[in-house]
Amino acid sequence: MKTGAMAALLAMAGGAWAQEDPPRGDTAFQAYLGDLRAQAIAAGVRPATVDAVLPTLTLDPQVIRNDQAQPAPVNTDRFSPFAPYRAQHLTAGLIAGGRRVWAAQRYRLTAVERETGVPEAITVAIWGHETSYGVVTGRYDLLRSLATLAYEGRRRTLFAGEFVATLRMLERGVPRERLRGSWAGAFGGPQFLPSVYLRLARDADGDGLANLWNSDADTLASIGAYLQDAGWRAGQPWGLAVGVPPGFDRTSFRSRLLAPRCPRVFVRHSGWRTMAEWRAAGLVPQNRGWPADDVMATLIEPDGEGATAYLLTSNYRAILDYNCSNFYALSVGLLADAVEG
Repeated sequence: MKTGAMAALLAMAGGAWAQEDPPRGDTAFQAYLGDLRAQAIAAGVRPATVDAVLPTLTLDPQVIRNDQAQPAPVNTDRFSPFAPYRAQHLTAGLIAGGRRVWAAQRYRLTAVERETGVPEAITVAIWGHETSYGVVTGRYDLLRSLATLAYEGRRRTLFAGEFVATLRMLERGVPRERLRGSWAGAFGGPQFLPSVYLRLARDADGDGLANLWNSDADTLASIGAYLQDAGWRAGQPWGLAVGVPPGFDRTSFRSRLLAPRCPRVFVRHSGWRTMAEWRAAGLVPQNRGWPADDVMATLIEPDGEGATAYLLTSNYRAILDYNCSNFYALSVGLLADAVEG
């Protein structure tokens, strides 16, 4: 599963599946590094920075194997139930860990919510789903991985840009040895890509560097900043579980919009209605009361008719910006609810 802000950018790069197939081998890779050098210098990276890095890089065949093993996009009409994913990703251990983290980090989480409007439990849930609360952050050399992925060519524009962004991180003072993460370039507690780090990472502990590897304060503040930037609205829930009455006329609530981004995700959402309209249609909340009548929401039935459904607010869309997957976003919201108790 792709994670975090990495997944958001990969989704936006969705058209770049078919690019040139470059010659294989480290010799050709070394020749391609000259192209990356020119691109980095044209983008304003100092030549000394580039020239200190490029001689240290070699092709990583494992990264190419990992990328080529990624599944191709699936049919937009194919039905896939949420229940198996939920069982695997919303575990008792993850919930218990989230409650421990929430208690231990409460003073930091309170500050993040005050500054961004993002609820404490949502920030905890993102951290939990991304890296098991900072435990699993990746060991790949980011510069080597990103150069390899750019060379491979399947999403060259994306990964070449992320390679240049990683060089900028060096120029901001991030130590070279700290630049480790997933094979696809995401790193730290929030699993940001380098370009996202440059734009949204926060130095919450005041030591002069946004340290997403070793600073819980910086990690939590950066997750909050990301969701705030994605449009989180303070005071609204992400959504709520509901029961749908027998005989519910789904055709009258069908969305007529075609999403320009992540159509496979949004095709499963209904049209927007107010909570008052959903209540009038006979839907019944399962675990909490109704939000304000004027809050807008869409309906998703991820396990089909007769199973638990969810009303999703615009804050759910902010979670989708982090990772454009209904199953991911639902699991984040449900983990947050479970952590809150």
